[in-house]
Amino acid sequence: MIPESFIQELLHRVDVVDLIDGYVPLKKAGANFAACCPFHNEKSPSFTVSPTKQFYHCFGCGAHGTAIGFLMEYSGLGFIDAIKELAHRVGLQVPEDEGRRAHDGPKITALTEIMARAAKYYYEQLKQSGKAIDYLKGRGVSGEIALKFAIGYAPDGWQSLGAAFEDYTIGELQVAGLVIKNEQGRLYDRFRDRVMFPIMNQKGEVIAFGGRVLGEGEPKYLNSPETPLFEKGREVFGLPQARAALRDKDMAIVVEGYMDVVALAQHGIGNAVATLGTATTATHVQKLLRQVDQIVYCFDGDAAGRKAAWRALENSLEALPEQKSIGFVFLPEADDPDSFVRRQGTEAFERMIAQATPLSEFLLRELSAHCDLSSAEGRARLVAEAKPLLARLQTPLLRLQLVKRLAEASGFSQPEVERLCDLRPIARSAPARVPRQAPSLLRPLLRLVLQKPELAGGLPLDALPGNSAEARALRHWCETILAAGDPTPSYATLLERLRGSDHEPVLREAAAELMQQPFAEEDIDVEFEGAVKRLLEGENKRAFAVLQEKASRLGVAGLSSEEKQHYLQALSTRG
Repeated sequence: MIPESFIQELLHRVDVVDLIDGYVPLKKAGANFAACCPFHNEKSPSFTVSPTKQFYHCFGCGAHGTAIGFLMEYSGLGFIDAIKELAHRVGLQVPEDEGRRAHDGPKITALTEIMARAAKYYYEQLKQSGKAIDYLKGRGVSGEIALKFAIGYAPDGWQSLGAAFEDYTIGELQVAGLVIKNEQGRLYDRFRDRVMFPIMNQKGEVIAFGGRVLGEGEPKYLNSPETPLFEKGREVFGLPQARAALRDKDMAIVVEGYMDVVALAQHGIGNAVATLGTATTATHVQKLLRQVDQIVYCFDGDAAGRKAAWRALENSLEALPEQKSIGFVFLPEADDPDSFVRRQGTEAFERMIAQATPLSEFLLRELSAHCDLSSAEGRARLVAEAKPLLARLQTPLLRLQLVKRLAEASGFSQPEVERLCDLRPIARSAPARVPRQAPSLLRPLLRLVLQKPELAGGLPLDALPGNSAEARALRHWCETILAAGDPTPSYATLLERLRGSDHEPVLREAAAELMQQPFAEEDIDVEFEGAVKRLLEGENKRAFAVLQEKASRLGVAGLSSEEKQHYLQALSTRG
């Protein structure tokens, strides 16, 4: 676990304006900076970045966060990877977990450098291989696209990589999957006489290779083994190259092969990626849906392609969130995306993608194809086979639509289908709602402490009404500040500490309001004192009302001595 102190130092060193400006050009807008939001399509800028608070907020789609959050959303990185990327930018070393071996960090760095050197060597060898160049030209690949994907060539020699490394015997070459040691202890190159496709992570670092044999050898495609850098169930080919097109199209086309991705890019379709010799996993789906709202799987129309599509569907169900969609396209049996786009052209391919079969329709169609819906047994089988799939689906609205369609196809009623499939309501944590209670008091207090966290120590938390979402968020915010001690953490640091909490939506709304209407620095202390005074007055009124109600029921004699003292004191003050 990364220490909070490190995250605080990291966010202190990173300037969120400089970071975001490197991805999305920002323009000065008063005290803040603005741009069209990179997370949804818009014509007028509603995406605002605060240099003083070091966070961004989109008033159109609600995207909100720190430098860490921006990298996670924009580049599809996980929390740890986003921190590592930011740390690298500012020259900080991320502390290792206590349980992690101390040499893991240096090993990863060494392996990354080795893979980069190997990729450079293979790329240089391509220039010297006439048959590799002829192969790529024959597939319609231009020099520009070959450079974009850093395509290379592994010479037909047992130890060709020895030319790229001073010591061919170092263990890291084997750990990286570039060199193999046989039973006799002899070392040799894993990739020989193959066109090489570097597989890169989201930071653009080479982590593995895919090699396409030249000629009739087997296997036709050879991938790197899994290594400390590379886990095929988590990575996709072509993601760094596709990033701009993914944002523009808001869609990822998932194909099966390296050459499919390259060929589509050659024809101007840059938003295609490929899985790496394995079925599409839930991790693949989650990674892509962080960056786009729609995935379209494009597979061959043969039996193998439909089988791959069904596995993709099964692994997509749990990863599919609301307001995202998944579709399926099947090519003619004689085609793959590479051959189809070369033969039919870009427009024909894009038309086919636009007409993709929705996940729900594909699911019902495939299930129905294996069931005789003219018989009672077949209709019962349809519901039985749908049951485990519906249980995995995490989108309530889509599940409801599927239940309705199943009811129509099977002859059961909708309640019967729900009962037979044992479908319970999908648990959803309701978003924190801004309460109507005391909006003129609690919201300004929340904004004041957001703007100046040092005020937290002067706020009487016991006086906050406990049944208010704003009060709970304000109390939690202040408690987090007070627990941190001195110096008081920045807003960005505090926001990261509350990432994913129930209070985050309320804090985000208040921070957005603050971005539009900040308090004048010279007035903030006076505003706070006035707000606290009104808070205490309101609490006293509520306490008096409780005592007064009790006294009216039991008489003053029914009050405890302490209650009687407070009650009489309040009466004298009011009188």
